[in-house]
Amino acid sequence: MSELVAAEDVLLFVNAAVTATGQREFRSSGAEQRLSLDFLHAYVRVNYRPLYAACLALDINDHNAALVVEQLLRTPGEAGEGEGRLVAARLARMAPQRVYRLFRVLRAAGVNNRRTRAITREWLAARPDPALDAVKYRTGVKTALRHAHLPAADAETNDFLFAPGRRTRYAHPMLEACRRARYEEGALYGLPFTVAEGFAAKHGVDRAVFLERIAPRMTRLERLRTERAAGRGAGPATALGGMPLTRLALYVLALPFAERAERRAELTGALRAAARRAAGPYAGSWGRVAAVLDDSFSSSGSAVKRRRPLAVALGCHFLLEALAAPGAYTGLWTSGGTDPLLVRPYGPTPLGLRILDALDGGPDRLVIVSDGWDNAPPGLAGEVLRVWRTRLDPGRRTAAVHVNPVYDAGVFDVRRLGPSVPAVGIRDAEDLPALVEIAGFAEGRTGLTELRAYLDRRVADFLAAHAKGERA
Repeated sequence: MSELVAAEDVLLFVNAAVTATGQREFRSSGAEQRLSLDFLHAYVRVNYRPLYAACLALDINDHNAALVVEQLLRTPGEAGEGEGRLVAARLARMAPQRVYRLFRVLRAAGVNNRRTRAITREWLAARPDPALDAVKYRTGVKTALRHAHLPAADAETNDFLFAPGRRTRYAHPMLEACRRARYEEGALYGLPFTVAEGFAAKHGVDRAVFLERIAPRMTRLERLRTERAAGRGAGPATALGGMPLTRLALYVLALPFAERAERRAELTGALRAAARRAAGPYAGSWGRVAAVLDDSFSSSGSAVKRRRPLAVALGCHFLLEALAAPGAYTGLWTSGGTDPLLVRPYGPTPLGLRILDALDGGPDRLVIVSDGWDNAPPGLAGEVLRVWRTRLDPGRRTAAVHVNPVYDAGVFDVRRLGPSVPAVGIRDAEDLPALVEIAGFAEGRTGLTELRAYLDRRVADFLAAHAKGERA
């Protein structure tokens, strides 16, 4: 029994670490989210530290990965074997601005042990272009170097960061462009977009002229954001190519209905292409799949996570279509809508009725994507699943899983529909295949030994991929 409880505790944390970001949700404030997460991190670190560290190899979000790293570095006396390699591998995958933010948090907390300094030194040494970092993340680089008592990558970068008046010219083109941009408008077009934007405002450059000239230095996401802010479309269809599935779904949902309908072929093609990339080797292997997708009012999210739950549902719709056998997918929206491209957050959440419709065809897999607030009528979904599992399908011919994109701070977990179907947290639709694997442990039929073996495999694969990337 104790092993089952331990496994449940770890899975509880994984659900939170995948889903929660400490930001306001539809039904809970940011403060409630952060308080709940802080408790979970402390509880799992103290009681299951090796498994806590191993979660860095899972698809937890970067917010919680940074919290895990912070907790591990704050308590070096409790460190276990291999923690340092896991931390280094995870930091290498994270966005640099988030890592620099983590270093600032560690400095503010006075965490400056030998292990922290070594990890900071190794991460900075692995940065591909220290001069670019010095320009784009200047404050973060200075904070990290000072806190770890490290020299800059070279003398020029050191002067740029700590003695900007010492040199009248830099040999590195990025550093020189940044120096000249203070006085010369033309120099700012050699800088990263986020840095050049500030200099353009200082020089009073017309916004349209600036965007046209800086376009070659913009990332795809920056280009989409600026074009949307300017009220223009996304330009060529190739602008959407390569975007991650959930991010693309968020972009689509931000468009007016008229524009979605006008660009239906382009947007649908982009979503299906992103779904095929996310499905990878699993494409077409899931047999007959039925999905219940929540587009009720609560899927609108919050001011800081606008339409996020709905975007996850939309991404899962196209991903499940790719995972199912050809022509063997059925997607049912709680609103009763049949056009996924025109979904909007509206109305109650009649999950029970939609689950009945989904089970009617006898699918091989049932996937429910919802925040779990079944309210039309309340509790029907859980009762339907209980009767179905105990009376109609005790042999589990249909594999069922509930994936929930919303963390419930009050219960330290994602909200569940009932014990009959496992529930796992999800943040990005493209993580669905991996989360379905974790859902098998959430059914309560396996203990800590099986979960530990699974985590050991994930850690080994994670570290091997990191080592391969370093060699490349």
